[in-house]
Amino acid sequence: MADSGFVHIFEPPSSANAPILLLLHGTGGNEQDLLSLAEVLAPDAGILSPRGKVLERGMPRFFRRLAEGVFDIEDLKFRTGELADFLIASAARYGFDAHRLIAVGFSNGANIAASLLLSEPEALAGAVLMRAMVPFVPRTLPVLDGLPVLILSGAADPLIAATDRDRLAKLFSDAGAAVTYQVVPAGHNLAPQDVAAAARWLAERP
Repeated sequence: MADSGFVHIFEPPSSANAPILLLLHGTGGNEQDLLSLAEVLAPDAGILSPRGKVLERGMPRFFRRLAEGVFDIEDLKFRTGELADFLIASAARYGFDAHRLIAVGFSNGANIAASLLLSEPEALAGAVLMRAMVPFVPRTLPVLDGLPVLILSGAADPLIAATDRDRLAKLFSDAGAAVTYQVVPAGHNLAPQDVAAAARWLAERP
């Protein structure tokens, strides 16, 4: 279905207390990419999975970049606000509590989820950021006040330097988030350790 310009999938939770997982794919992915992962991470959870609206050589993304690892900051901020509006509209359309949204993002999807936390912190109840980097540094840090954030980085990730992933964890810690930061033996790809850590983290959320 399409809403606010986003092609997306919505599935309601099967349990009244389950969260809604906001699935945010990586470059070249689509709204189908993370569905099987979500089934493993939280089988009872609802799903809201949009497709990125920006195309890079035909590959969907959530915002533009100027080069590998170099973001178009103005477009990032615009797309972040657009995604936040989509979340509000989706909560009204489908009748779920917006305060139950937990982002599960990979690569480009993790980066826009991080941007949401930094610029629209009320949009999410938490986030799983897999292979994320610092999207931007705000002039004033948001007050995240214990908001849970799981950061999963690859020890051999050729796209993200160790200093950048460390800086991301510190940025959210400085903003007051309850950060769990884990480096797994993998590259930029997802590994079984990512799945196990994310499933365990989600199961611990009230």
